[in-house]
Amino acid sequence: MSDDTELNLASGISAFEAKHFTRALQLLSPLAEAGDAEAQYRLAIMCQNGLGLVRNELMALKWMKAAAEQDLALAQHGLGFMYMDGDCAERNGEEAVRWFTKAAEQGLVGSQTTLAMMYEEGHGIPKDPDKARAWYAKAQITGKA
Repeated sequence: MSDDTELNLASGISAFEAKHFTRALQLLSPLAEAGDAEAQYRLAIMCQNGLGLVRNELMALKWMKAAAEQDLALAQHGLGFMYMDGDCAERNGEEAVRWFTKAAEQGLVGSQTTLAMMYEEGHGIPKDPDKARAWYAKAQITGKA
């Protein structure tokens, strides 16, 4: 990554976090198009929630999936929620579990806990108390680290 690209990414993320979404969009869009997962993830959030632009479910799904496919755990978690809730994507419990599992295996406690609840409650998938206990246990171990 060039120094200019790193600077634009850092500036775009700063603008995003400061809620300057129009500026974030200007800085992050070219980086997302070039394949940067962090930029793609933030654009997905902006498109999903109508931040700095009109809400666009198709673009939100496109960018979230692109970032998730690059193993960005937060994007995998976000994509899991899109499938679990039917927000920007058709509700699909199996796809939700697939993406939450990818993030959970990277140590994302939120995904571990969400998987545990899905298995415990049978939310979009068959109930599986053993898997629920295993994910709750993993979340506690990871959460203490």
